[in-house]
Amino acid sequence: MRLPLALLLVAAGLGIAACLAPTELRAQMLSQTQNRPPPGDTPPAGLAETPATPPLSWTPKGVAELQALDKVNARHAVLSVKIGEQAQYGSLRIHVQGCVVRPSNQPQDAAAFLTITDANGEGSGFHGWMFASQPALSMLQHPMFDIRVTGCRP
Repeated sequence: MRLPLALLLVAAGLGIAACLAPTELRAQMLSQTQNRPPPGDTPPAGLAETPATPPLSWTPKGVAELQALDKVNARHAVLSVKIGEQAQYGSLRIHVQGCVVRPSNQPQDAAAFLTITDANGEGSGFHGWMFASQPALSMLQHPMFDIRVTGCRP
């Protein structure tokens, strides 16, 4: 049995069973794949339109909490740096330009916008957002030091 090209393309998108099923079943399957009720079906009153989830929003805070690690000596320190100020850790100069947290009704996370430079010129430095929940997503690439965001506070 040879199927026309258009039917093969539809089969690839909806599955072969949908192409060989009766017309009503095909319409119902198609509407379900598009997240709409099947033709003729009306949702119960009050459920016709469900509101979209609000976009993730961040709340600005005034102080960034950072954890610094000296990889050579295995020493660490907790740094509290106000927005717009700088901190020094070893040869690193850390400038905090922003710190935000998610509201309490969303998954907890904090992010800080940092500019990190090395006075000795080692490493590539860092400029951007660091996230507390995923430190490997954007991190400082430095042979001697590691800086992580642990949170933000007012």
